[in-house]
Amino acid sequence: MRAVNDYVIVEKVNDGPKKVSGLLLTDKTDSDNRYKKATIISKGDLVTIINEGDTVFYDKHAGHDISYDDKMYRCIKVRDIVLVE
Repeated sequence: MRAVNDYVIVEKVNDGPKKVSGLLLTDKTDSDNRYKKATIISKGDLVTIINEGDTVFYDKHAGHDISYDDKMYRCIKVRDIVLVE
């Protein structure tokens, strides 16, 4: 599987529950967070700023899901990435 043009394929990173000020935050609690963390699996030929394997944050409303080899990925445009870790 390979992305084309200005698209990237990402795999969501599940960090598990987080603690903030002693409170346990689950995925449901964190649903108001606008940005999701993911790892770049493939990048299109027009993408120059990021590399495969980079960890990024992207807008949770961006792109669409793709099932490939029994795994779920998300295909998004590079412009929807807001931060590279």
